[in-house]
Amino acid sequence: MIARHIIFFLLILLLPDLYFYVRYLRRTRRGRRVKWMVMSVPTVAMLVYTAILYFQPHFQPDNPDILEVYLWLIGLVVVPKAVYALCSILGHVLRRLTHRRRNYGNLVGIPAALGCVYITIYGFTVGVRQLEVKQVDLYFADLPKAYDGYRIALFSDLHVGSYRGSRQQVLDRALHTLQQQKANLIVFAGDLQNLRPQEIYPYRHLLAALKATDGVVSVLGNHDYAEYIHADSNIVRANEQETQRLQRQMGWQLLKNEHIVLHRGKNDSIVVVGLDDNGNITEHKRADIEKAMTGIEGTPFTIVVEHEPPTWRDLILPQSHAQLTLSGHTHGGQIALFGFTPLKWIRKEIHGLYEDNGRYLYVTSGIGGLIPLRFGVPPEIVTITLHRKK
Repeated sequence: MIARHIIFFLLILLLPDLYFYVRYLRRTRRGRRVKWMVMSVPTVAMLVYTAILYFQPHFQPDNPDILEVYLWLIGLVVVPKAVYALCSILGHVLRRLTHRRRNYGNLVGIPAALGCVYITIYGFTVGVRQLEVKQVDLYFADLPKAYDGYRIALFSDLHVGSYRGSRQQVLDRALHTLQQQKANLIVFAGDLQNLRPQEIYPYRHLLAALKATDGVVSVLGNHDYAEYIHADSNIVRANEQETQRLQRQMGWQLLKNEHIVLHRGKNDSIVVVGLDDNGNITEHKRADIEKAMTGIEGTPFTIVVEHEPPTWRDLILPQSHAQLTLSGHTHGGQIALFGFTPLKWIRKEIHGLYEDNGRYLYVTSGIGGLIPLRFGVPPEIVTITLHRKK
C-alpha cells in the first residue's frame, strides 16, 4: 500500500517541515538548530517507518498491526501538521494580497489540525463500529408480477482480515443484522478478504449461516484475486482458487461471468448476472458481459452484480438491458465531511442510488475495509425492495 503511494507519503512528510523552516526557523538565530532538531525528529522517525513499509513484499505487511499503527501516526501527527501548514500558507498568501499584518491562516490551522486528530480517533474507534440499515424501494414497469415486493439484501467489502480482536464483534453484529432482513435474496458484491483466503477461515461458520429464500449470490472483488501479494504464479492461482472454493463451501453461489435464473409462480422469473471484477488497471479487466449473458432469451428482468461501479457505464448500460446493477468497492470514500468525500474528485458513482433512463445502480459503502477507519460514511447493509409499477 505504501509503495503504491510513496510520493504522496513523502510529500506530506517533508513539505510541512520545509515550509516551517523557510518561513519561521531560517530567520531565527537563537536556538535555531535545537528547534529544527526537535521539529525534525518525528519526521525522521516517520520516514524510517515509511521506508520499512515501502520494502514490504506485499500490499499489506504480514502483521497488519504494523500498517495500522503507521496510519494512526499519520492521522494523529503527520496530517494535522500538514493541514496546519496548508492553512498557514493560504493565510500568508491572503495576508500579502490584502496587506494585513496578521496571518489568520495560523488561527484557522489550529482547529483544523485538531479536527484531523478527532477524525482519526473517532474513525478508528467509533466509526468502524457503527452500522446502518438502509431501505431502498425501486419501481419497474417490466418487473414480473410474482416479484412485486421482492427483497434483496446487499452487502459488500467485508475485508474479514481487518476484524481482529474486539472488532470481531462488529462482524458478528453485521451478519446477524443482515440475516434479520429476511430477504428473498442476499447479494455479496465482492472483497471478502484483504490479501489471502486464510483470513476467511475463522469466519466460515458465520458466513455459512447466512440464509435466504433464493440463497446467497456473490461475485469476486479486486482483493479476492490475490492481486496484492507478490508470490509465485502457482501460489497466486492457488490462493484465488481457495477463495472461490471457500465461498462455494459456505453455500454461496459464486457467479463468474455467468448467470442464474430465479423462478416464481408458473411463468415469472428474473435473471441474476454476476461479473468478474473489471478493475481500474487495463490488464485486470475481467468482466465479460457477453459471456455472462449467453443463453438469456428475450429481455427478462435482469439484475447485475459487479464489484466496480464504473463497469455500469462502461459495459452494463451500453451492452445489456439490465434494469438494476449492484456494486461496492468504493467504501463510500470512508471519510466524508458534511456529505463531501475527496473521492468525488475522481469518481462519478461513489455511494448510493444512481439512475439512467429508468435503469439503476446502487453502490453500497460496504461493511469493512482494509483500513479500519470510518468518518461520516458508516458501514451499511442495504435492503432493496422491488415493486411493479401499476
